[in-house]
Parts: sequence; C-alpha cells; structure tokens
Amino acid sequence: MTDVAWIDAALTAARPQALSALLRYFRDLDTAEEAYQNACLRALKTWPENGPPRDPAAWLILVGRNAALDEVRRRGRQQALPDEEAAISDLGDAESEVAERLDGSHYRDDILRLLFICCHPDLPATQQIALALRIVSGLTVKQIARAFLVSEAAMEQRITRAKAAVAKAGVAFETPGAVERSERLGVVAAMIYLVFNEGYSASGDTSEIRAPLCEEAIRLARLLLRLFQNEPEIMGLTALLLLQHARAPARFDSSGTIILLDDQDRSLWNRTMIAEGAALIDKAMRHRRSGPYQVQAAIAALHASAPKPEDTDWRQIDLLYATLEQLQPSPVVTLNRSVALSKVEGPEAALALIAPLESRLAGYFHFFGVQGAFLMQLGRNDEARVAFDRAIALANTTAEAAHIRMHLDRLMKDGAARGPQGYFT
Repeated sequence: MTDVAWIDAALTAARPQALSALLRYFRDLDTAEEAYQNACLRALKTWPENGPPRDPAAWLILVGRNAALDEVRRRGRQQALPDEEAAISDLGDAESEVAERLDGSHYRDDILRLLFICCHPDLPATQQIALALRIVSGLTVKQIARAFLVSEAAMEQRITRAKAAVAKAGVAFETPGAVERSERLGVVAAMIYLVFNEGYSASGDTSEIRAPLCEEAIRLARLLLRLFQNEPEIMGLTALLLLQHARAPARFDSSGTIILLDDQDRSLWNRTMIAEGAALIDKAMRHRRSGPYQVQAAIAALHASAPKPEDTDWRQIDLLYATLEQLQPSPVVTLNRSVALSKVEGPEAALALIAPLESRLAGYFHFFGVQGAFLMQLGRNDEARVAFDRAIALANTTAEAAHIRMHLDRLMKDGAARGPQGYFT
C-alpha cells in the first residue's frame, strides 16, 4: 500500500472520533473542521517519514486542538479545557496516553453528538444527508454534488445553510441522559437510513454514481453498532442495509433497466453480506425488543435466503408486515404488505387491502404500479391500463417509467397476467 493510500485510510477511519472530540472542545463546527484539516495536513507531512502513530485519532485530536488554540484565543472565544492542557504538545505519538484520558469516557457521546448535529430536526432531509456526508464521512463537495446530480455551487450553498441552521439552533454539549441518548440514537439511525435510500433508489443510469451512498451508509451504521453494541435496533438497521445492498449487482441489466426480484440472477448476490446481515438480525431478535428496523431486516432476510423465487416464505413475510404495521403504521407499509398478501391469498384480497389507501397515496408512483399489477392479474385490463398510465405520470426515473411501459406493452400484446413481484428490486 502506498503512503498516500494508508494515510488516507487512517484519516478516514479516525475522522469521526477526532472531529467529534474537537467539536466538544471548541463547540463550533467550522472551528472543529478547520482544526481537523490542519491536523490532516500535518499528518501528510510527518507520517510518511515517522510512520503512523499508535493511535491516529488521538494524534489528530491533540495536534488539531493545538493548531486551533491560537486562533480561538485570537477570536476571544476560548472554551474551558481539561487540566491536562499544560501537558499537551504536538509531539505526536507520545500524546496518545493523554488523549485517551481526555477522550476515552466521551467517545460514544462525542460521536453521537456529532451525528445528531448533522441530522438536527431543524434541517430538511436533503441538508441532513449532505451535512453528514461532508462532516462525518469527509466526502468532498464535488463528490456529494455528483451523487445528488446538482452543481458544486448548489451543494456548497446547501451545506452552508445547514451549518448556519445548526449554529442558530444550538445543541447542548453536556453528556446526554439515557432518554435523550435514546432519542438521539433514533434520529441518527433514521438519517443513516435516508443516506442509504438515496443510493438504493437510484435508477439504472445513476446507480453507479450513487451506489457509494449505500456503502457510506453501511459504514456509518457499522460505526454506530460499534458504539452501541447491545442496541437491537442498530443491529437491525445494519442488517437491513447489508441485506438490501447484497442484491445490488443483480438489480439492473447492462442498459440500466430494472430487473425484477424474481428475475434476478441470485448467484450475483453477495453471500458474505447476506450471512452477516442474517447473523445480526438473529442476534438482535434474541434481545426480545422488537423494532421497525429489525422487522424490515427479517423480511429482507427471508427474500435473501430463498434459493429460488418460488421458495420465498410469503406467509411469514405477510405476518412480518402485519407486525410492522403495528410498530410503524404507514400506508406505504400496508402497500408493501399487499404484495405479500397477494402471494398468500390472491390479488383480489390484496386489491381490497389497498383500496382505502388511494386518496393518501394519490401522488405515489408505486401505489398505481402495484394496483395495476393486481388488476392485470384479475384480468381487469382496462382498469389496469388506467392505473399504469397514472404510474408513468408519477415516475421519478426513466427506469421506473420503463418498468411500467413493459406492463403496458404486455397488456397491448396479449393481456397476459403477471404478478406484482417487480415492486421488490
């Protein structure tokens, strides 16, 4: 591994801990980020000659903090620091023991606070994701802009607005109590799930660009799992992301067209990810504290464990969706359940289940796609055509529109029925 490669890997791994500790010291996101960048520049100069310190995160915390102190003093905004301040220098590896005394007891809450700041409730979801990718993950503005298909200037403005909103809102830096920690953990988990969905929902022509968002979400989920090893919902979240991402190589053909779950080449699925996800969900369920992420992961595990489409345990999936409806009532959850119900009791029962949802999902592409598929199965082709036309009008990507046109073409040719399994991709 080249000097640049191993240094880059070390800086990426250390970033959350180092940046979150610096944020606690200076209580200002821009100051903490600048301190971390200064420490990284020092690392790029000294590590190739001296080798990596025993604890890169500790080295970066101490060097970054020292580099920022003069500027903080100059601005007259110095915060109270621990008594060990007099013992701190920027001599590098010798500081690891001091850094451990300073930060060891704060590590979990430091990183949780940093993640919570990035997904502060005052921020819209798009700003939450952009800020987390920039601050916690360290992606460049150019990389984030490319993933979101916007200009660098627009993304820079989005991140700047998010930082300003966070500064204005103010976030307590005291160690959170058990209840507040649990609430923050839930908010952070939701943000990581949003990051994943931004990558997973990409169409065929943008999947290569946005797939790294899925990988980054998995990295953040793993980080959270290391900090909260006994939290079953964090196990469930991590398992869900792994099980979903395991199917990525089989979800699109060479032209970017969606490949339905039943038509995917299951030999392309990442069996290592599937095994890890399944083990995590088994471990989570032993805690007997069920939650939405665990239930969704269990559903994904049932799909992933079926050697062939016809081996899928749809009855169990239907029961799991019924549980999810109780834990997290949502018309979208009910819509997803209808697909499983159609496999167990037929399309007529499924159509009856979603009938009350139409007014609430009038602007949702997948509702009319699923409705059209059920109607087509029942031979109600004229009604199916109307539903598919409405779905196309609501399509968010060319891949979604192409998927519906496939159904319309089939109706026009021979009216052959096909189930709605295409809504699992």
